[in-house]
Amino acid sequence: MNIFHIATIGCLLTLMIANAPGAEAQVQAPTAQKTEKADEQDENLAEIPGAISELMQQYHYDPSILSNPEYLAIEQKVASLANSGSTQAEFVAAFNKAWRDGPFSHVRLSVARMTASEMATYVDTIRVGGGGAVLDWQDDIAVLTVKTMMGLDTIEEIDAAFLDIAKRPTRGLIIDLRANDGGAFAVKPLVGHVVDTPVLGGVFVSRKWSGKHDRYPSQSEVEAVAPWQGWSVKAFWHDLQSDPMIRMEINPAQPTFDGPVYVLVSSRTASAAELAADAFAASGRAVIIGEQTAGQMLSQTMFDLPGGLQLALPVGDYYAFHSGRIEGKGVQPHIKVEADDAMTTALKLIGN
Repeated sequence: MNIFHIATIGCLLTLMIANAPGAEAQVQAPTAQKTEKADEQDENLAEIPGAISELMQQYHYDPSILSNPEYLAIEQKVASLANSGSTQAEFVAAFNKAWRDGPFSHVRLSVARMTASEMATYVDTIRVGGGGAVLDWQDDIAVLTVKTMMGLDTIEEIDAAFLDIAKRPTRGLIIDLRANDGGAFAVKPLVGHVVDTPVLGGVFVSRKWSGKHDRYPSQSEVEAVAPWQGWSVKAFWHDLQSDPMIRMEINPAQPTFDGPVYVLVSSRTASAAELAADAFAASGRAVIIGEQTAGQMLSQTMFDLPGGLQLALPVGDYYAFHSGRIEGKGVQPHIKVEADDAMTTALKLIGN
């Protein structure tokens, strides 16, 4: 099988673009939508809560969740914010603050830098400016720090790192995901270079599944579906809204490192980085060290709103066969230590 694992899409794309190393210089909106009165009182905000609620009802991966008291409370709070005389900038900030502790992750409001359609196309071409993955050495121990799963250049850096590792006697490999809050396609080579057989990670389920079932698919149901073979974020967003489920699988990549692997995680390790941590654990090829991960593992899509705003909302939920549902739970490490102590622990294990 020649399969691309889109561990990628479960991420906060607006945050990934804004926060990835060097991203500020790289992101150029082709047709950025400007809001001239962002710092003035915006009388048009009153229509935004209704538009957000309509999008949630139409596209959320499980609309039954939208009747929960926690969601209804935020919905009411957002309506109050829109009628409070706030500026657009104040409303956006207050909305995102309210959703930090919301009933599910991957909800974010922003001023559009490009249309949602343009974003879907553009995200496949993003280069974060270098530094997404950095290889260092401690004697004969390779330390690969992966700061983001986003960016074509991050993929190139990961591939180059494993080529370098293959050229040198390497006693062990440490992959540091402690500050990685997700991204996109870099998951594929990162996991692929350390496995020698395909890894079944899990499945993304959409509202076409949740609308007919009150459970996640069984492994036999998932295995009856061909692994997803798309190569773009845009294709993934499309397929997740049209298909009941998308099966995730990672294939081996050359060169393959066959020595001991230790993966460092923290409570900041989120989204696609959590999918990577789970896939490493499922493969049996790595020891996971550190803290329970963030538990922010949904797949979001961007939608345009009136007034030049844009909403990210989750259109897919992820169920991993090794860790179970990751959203709200995270991935449990094999060895639980404080994040700051994870590197020392890994080095001691390799030394022993």
